[in-house]
Amino acid sequence: MTHPHKTLIIVVNYRTGALTIQCLKSLEPEVWAHPGTQVVVVDNNSGDGSAELIEQHIAQTQSGHWAQLTRSALNGGFSYGNNVAIRPSLESAHPADFYWLVNPDTQVRKGALGSLTDFLLQHPQVGIVGSSLEDEHGVLWPWAFRFPSLLSEFDSALRLGIVSQWLVRHQLMHPMSDHPQRVGWLPGASMMIRRAVFQSVGLMDESYFLYYEETDFCLQAKQAGWECWYVPQSRVMHIAGQSTGVTNKQDRPRRLPAYWFESRRRYFVKNHGRFYAVLTDLLWMFAFSLWRMRRVLQGKPDTDPPQHLFDFLRQSALMKSRIEVGVSPAGVKPRNGS
Repeated sequence: MTHPHKTLIIVVNYRTGALTIQCLKSLEPEVWAHPGTQVVVVDNNSGDGSAELIEQHIAQTQSGHWAQLTRSALNGGFSYGNNVAIRPSLESAHPADFYWLVNPDTQVRKGALGSLTDFLLQHPQVGIVGSSLEDEHGVLWPWAFRFPSLLSEFDSALRLGIVSQWLVRHQLMHPMSDHPQRVGWLPGASMMIRRAVFQSVGLMDESYFLYYEETDFCLQAKQAGWECWYVPQSRVMHIAGQSTGVTNKQDRPRRLPAYWFESRRRYFVKNHGRFYAVLTDLLWMFAFSLWRMRRVLQGKPDTDPPQHLFDFLRQSALMKSRIEVGVSPAGVKPRNGS
C-alpha cells in the first residue's frame, strides 16, 4: 500500500561500515515498496575507512538511486549525526513528512517501514512510533519504557523483589504487549518521527553525546502534546552496543564511559531541576550500596560495570552543577544543542 508522503531514513555510522551496508541491504525492499523514500547515511567522522566502504557500496549498487552518504566534520554523537541529515531536509522546499532513525547495527524486516508510516497516518495525535526489536537470533526484546524518575532509579539500584513489587508502576521497564501501545519513550535504534514534532520542539538536543537523547526528545514531544507509541508489527533486528560496547551483552561488563553519566545527569537536571537530580543521585547511591553489600553476603555474581559507584559519584549532580556533555571518545567536544 502506497501513500502520497515522503519518508527520510537516517543511519548514523561510526566505524560500523560492514554493519551499515547490511542495514542498507535490508532497507532496499522497503524503499522500493514505498516511493518517496530516501536514505541518508551520516558518517560521524569515523576516520577508519568505513565511510569510503559505504560510499563505494552505494555507488556500485542499486542503492545509488535512493541512498546517499553525508560526511560529518566531527563525531558529535547520536543527536548531532541525525541532525546533520534532518536539518537540511526541514529547511528544504519539500521536506520529508516522516523521519525514520535507524541504527547501523540493525536489519529491518519486511513491512517494518509501512507499519510505522501507516500508524502515523491513521493516528494524527501520535508524533513518534517505534518498532519491536529482536536480537540476531530472532528473540524478541520484550520491554517497553517509562520515563526515568527518582523511584525508578531507586528500584533499579536496590534490586530487591519486595520493593520492586511496590514500585511496579514506576519501574523504567515494563512488558510489551502484542498490540500497539502507548509508551513513555522509544529506543533510537528504530524510531520514526513526524515532521510536525520537530516543528513543535526543535531538533534533537546535541548536548547529549550518546544515551538519554531519545528519552529526552520523547519527553519534549510529550510536553508539546504528542503521543509516543510502540508498533509491534514493525520488526527490526538489533545487535546492541556495536559502536560503543556499552550495551553489548555478549562481553563482560565494561566500565561505563563518562559520557553515559553526563547524559544521565543532563537528562535529570534539564527536565527536573538540580535539586531533584541531586536527590535522585543520593537515593540511587544509597540503594546501590545496599545492593552491593547484599550481593556479597548472598554470594551473587558481580554483573555491575567496574568502579560503577565511584564513577557515578564523580559524575553525579551532587559533584557537578553543569549539564553540558563532555569530551567524546574521539577527543572532540560536541557543540551545545538547544
